Amino acid sequence: MRHDPSNNNLRNLIIGAEQKIPLSDGTDVTAINFDNAATTPILYSVLKEINQFAPWYSSVHRGAGYKSKVSSDIYEQSRDVVQSFVNSDKERDIVIFTKNTTESINMLSFVLSQQKSHQKVILSTCMEHAANDLPWRNKFKVDYVEIDSLGRLSIEDLENKLIRYRGNVKLVSVTGASNVTGYLNPIHKIAAIAHKYDAKILVDGAQMVPHTSVDMKGFDTLEHIDYLAFSSHKMYAPFGSGVLIGPKRDFEEGNPFVQGGGAIRLVTPRHVEWDEPAGKDEAGTPNIMGVVALTAAIKTLQSVGMDNIYKIEKALYDYAISRMKNIPGIKFYSDPFKEDTISVIPFNLEGVYHHILPLILSGEAGIAVRNGFFCTHPYCERLLGLSEEDLNHYLEEDDDLFPGMVRASFGFYNNYKEIDKFLSILRKLAENKEYYINKYSNDLSLNQIKNEAGLCTSFSNFGC
Repeated sequence: MRHDPSNNNLRNLIIGAEQKIPLSDGTDVTAINFDNAATTPILYSVLKEINQFAPWYSSVHRGAGYKSKVSSDIYEQSRDVVQSFVNSDKERDIVIFTKNTTESINMLSFVLSQQKSHQKVILSTCMEHAANDLPWRNKFKVDYVEIDSLGRLSIEDLENKLIRYRGNVKLVSVTGASNVTGYLNPIHKIAAIAHKYDAKILVDGAQMVPHTSVDMKGFDTLEHIDYLAFSSHKMYAPFGSGVLIGPKRDFEEGNPFVQGGGAIRLVTPRHVEWDEPAGKDEAGTPNIMGVVALTAAIKTLQSVGMDNIYKIEKALYDYAISRMKNIPGIKFYSDPFKEDTISVIPFNLEGVYHHILPLILSGEAGIAVRNGFFCTHPYCERLLGLSEEDLNHYLEEDDDLFPGMVRASFGFYNNYKEIDKFLSILRKLAENKEYYINKYSNDLSLNQIKNEAGLCTSFSNFGC
C-alpha cells in the first residue's frame, strides 16, 4: 500500500480543500486544484492571522495613534520574517514590499536604468515569464541565454555570452523555476558565473520560493543572489503582496519607481528630498493586510518545512508522470524525468485542442488546470516548435485555432487520490475523443480563445 505524502494534517491546512463544485451533469464533486502554479488556495493560518490583526488595522507610518503604531511595528517586523525565510543579509539588504513579482521586476529595471554605468546589457533567458523579460526591453540591450530542445537552460551559452560582452553585462536575470516546465535552474552556479564577469544576478522566485528552500547566501560568496523577487499569491496568501530584496545602496540614488506620499522626506515648490529605502520605494498607503498574510504564510510553510514540501510535491509529480506516459496520445513538453524540477507538467493530448481539454477536466471531474502560453510566449513557442512565420500566420488567419499546451501543477496539499482521478478522466478522454470534443466544443468561442492567448501583442521571439 502506497504512502500518500500529502496526509490529512497537511490537507487540513488549506481553506477550500474539500469544497464541492458542480459538474456538467448537475452533480457535485470535491474540487481538485491542479492550477497551483497560477495561484494557490489560502491557508487557514493566514485567515486566522488576518482576523486577529483586523481590530488593530490602521495606517502604516502615518499616525501617532496606538493602532497606527501597532500596524507600523507589524509591517516593519515582517521584513525580518521575509529575510530570515530566504537568508537575506539583514545589514546590507532591504526588503521592499510590492504588489507582486511583476511589479518587483519592473521596479528593479527602473532603478537600475538610472545608474550611471558602462554596463548596458541585460542577459535574460529564453525561458522567462513576460514579467522578467518585457521590463528590460525598453531600458537596456537585452540578449537571451539559449535553451536545448527540451527547454533546459544552457549554462555554457550563459558563460559564452558573458565572455562575448566583455564586462558590459549589468545583470543576469533568470527564473529560479520555470512556470512552464518546472525546471529548477542552478541559481547559485549561475550567480558564481555572473559574478566572475562582474555582473549581478536577479532571480525571479515566483515559482521557486513556494516550493523549495531558498538561500540568498552571503555577500562575500560568489554564489550570492543579488536580487530576489516573489509573490504571496503563489504562497497560499491572498491580498496581493510581493517582495523585492536587494542591496540597500542600489536603491539610495535616483528617483523611485512610484512617486507620492510616503516616499518623501521633504517637498518644496522646487525641490524633492526622497526618504531612505525601503520607504522611498513604497509610496502610498502600504498593503498591511497583504504583508500580514504573507508573513503568516511564510511561518506556516516553515513549520511544514520547505524541504519536506519539495519532497511531497516531487513524489506527486513522479507518480503522475510515470502513469501519464502510458496514456495513448499524451505528449510532454519538458523532460519528464529531470530531477531538478518543481511539480509542473506541461502536456497535450493528441487530437484534443488545448482549450477544450481543461473544459472537459473541469466539467467531467471538477479538475482545474491551465492552458495556453502561461505568459511565457517565446518559451512555449520554442517548445511547440513554432516559427516566426507560424506565429504571423495564426495572427492573420482568424479561422485557425491558436496553438498552446495544458499545464497541471501540484501543491503540497494535493494527493494520489486526486491524481488517480485526473489519470482516469485522461484515459477516458483518450479513448472517447470524439464524444467529449463534441460535448464541449459548444463552450468555445474563437474570439475568446484568441483574447485569452494574448494575441494583442507581437510574438517576435527576440532572439529566443
